[in-house]
Amino acid sequence: MTDYPDLQLFIDNTWRKTADTLPVLNPATEQEIGRLPIARTSDLEDALAAAERGFRVWSRTAPRIRAQIILRAASLLREWGAQIAPSLTMENGKPLMQARMEVIRGAEFFEWDAGEAQRLYGHVVPSAPGIRYTVVREPAGIVAGFSPWNFPLSQPARKIAGALASGCSIILKAAEETPAGAIHIARAFQEAGLPAGVLNLVFGDPAEISSHLIPQDRIRVVAFTGSTSVGIHLTEMAARSMTPVLMELGGHAPVIVCDDVDAAAAGRMSAVRKARNSGQVCTSPTRFFVMEQSYEAFAQSFAERASQVRMGDGLNADTEMGPVANHRRIAALDALVEDARAKGAKVLCGGTRPNGPGYFFPVTVLAEVPDDARVMREEPFGPIAIINPVSGLDDAITRANALPFGLAAYGFTHSAANVDRLTTEIEAGNLSINTLEASVAEVPFGGVKYSGHGREGGAEGLHHYTVTKTISHRMELETEPTVSGATA
Repeated sequence: MTDYPDLQLFIDNTWRKTADTLPVLNPATEQEIGRLPIARTSDLEDALAAAERGFRVWSRTAPRIRAQIILRAASLLREWGAQIAPSLTMENGKPLMQARMEVIRGAEFFEWDAGEAQRLYGHVVPSAPGIRYTVVREPAGIVAGFSPWNFPLSQPARKIAGALASGCSIILKAAEETPAGAIHIARAFQEAGLPAGVLNLVFGDPAEISSHLIPQDRIRVVAFTGSTSVGIHLTEMAARSMTPVLMELGGHAPVIVCDDVDAAAAGRMSAVRKARNSGQVCTSPTRFFVMEQSYEAFAQSFAERASQVRMGDGLNADTEMGPVANHRRIAALDALVEDARAKGAKVLCGGTRPNGPGYFFPVTVLAEVPDDARVMREEPFGPIAIINPVSGLDDAITRANALPFGLAAYGFTHSAANVDRLTTEIEAGNLSINTLEASVAEVPFGGVKYSGHGREGGAEGLHHYTVTKTISHRMELETEPTVSGATA
C-alpha cells in the first residue's frame, strides 16, 4: 500500500472498474497518477439494491457489534497510516505530516461514533397510570453521502462514521480529484468484516450521480459537505421528495483580535494556521479584525511569518505548504487579489503565483481591504488572509456578523467580559477562543445561516441519521376517550 492505490468502485463488498475513466492529477507536478472509474447508471442501481440489503442486516445488528466492526476498521487505518498518507499527499498536495494527521483524525471520528452507537438512548415520558409513552431513535435508512476534495480521508470518514454508527447503510460519492482516502476506508471496512452492501463507494459526474440518487424514495438522508451554492441545489432537490439533509457548507471565518493579547504571537500563530492545507479549509481563519492599538504589530508579525512559509511538493520533508487543488483555484485567487488591489487594498506579502509546474500560490496577506472588495464577501478557499483595523469590539462583532455565513469564528482575548460578548453575539456554529482549532470528534460541528444545517460529531452527530419514534402503549383497551388521551 505504499504506492498510489488502484482506483475502483466498491459496491456490495466487491471492487469493480468501468470502461470510462477520469484522470487523477498530482497538483504539485500536474502529472497523472491514476485513472478513476466513472459509475454508470447500472452501477448506481446496483449500489441502491446493495444498500437496501445491507440496511436490513445492519439496522438489526446490535450496537455493540456495530461498534466493534467500526473500531476494527479505525484500528486498521491507524495501522496503515504510514502507507496511506503519501497517497493523500500525492492527490491533494498537502504536506506529508498533515496527511498523517488526517489519517489519525479520520480514525478518531470512527472511534468516537463507535462509542456513540452504544449511547443512542431513548426515554420514557412520565404519564398517567395504565399508559406508557416511550421515545426511541431508529436508523433512518440509506444515506446518500457526498464528500469534498480538501480532506480526502477525514471528510469521507465523518459521513461514513455517522451513518454506520447509527445503523444506516450508505452510498458515498467521494471527490473525483482525491479518491484515495475513501478507497482506503472501504478497504479497512472490508477487512474489518462489515456486511456486504452497508458501505458502497462510487465516483463520477457529480450532477449525474446526485440527480439519480437524491430523488430515490429509497434514500432517506442526504449528507453533503461542500460549497453553499451546491448545498442549496441539493437541498432543493431533496425537498421535492421530503428527504432530510445534513449540510456542512462554506464559511468565511472572522477572527477578532482584542488589545489584551500578545498581538505579535497571535499574528505568527495565525499565519501558520492560514497555510494549513493551503487555506483550503471551510473553517480557515480569513477575515482578521484587529483592534487599532494592536493592528501594526499583528499585521507585521503575520506577514513576516507568512512570507517564510516554505512551499513545495508535500512529499518533501521541509515543505510547510503544498499547492492548491487545481488551475481553477489559481485563477480564482488571482482574480480576488487583483480586485482587492484595484480597490485600494495593500498586499503585505504574496499575491503572485511562482513560476514552474504545480498549482502553487503563496500565503497572501491583504491589509486595509475595503468592504466592496470581492474577497470581503466571497470565501477565497485558499491561502489569502485579510487584516483590517477596527475601532473596538462593537465594530469587530458587527463586521464579523456582516456576511450570510456562520460556520466558524475565532477570538483572541484574555478578558472574561470580551469572551462573554463573543460567545453571546457572534453568529457561528463554532466559536474558538485563543485557539484556531474549530472541530474535533468529541464536539458537534456545523454552521448557521448559509453555512449549513445539522451537526456532525459529538453526542449530537448521530441524530441526523436517525428518526425519532414515539410509542404510546395503553395497558387496557380505552372504552371512552379522556382529556389526557386526546390527540391532535
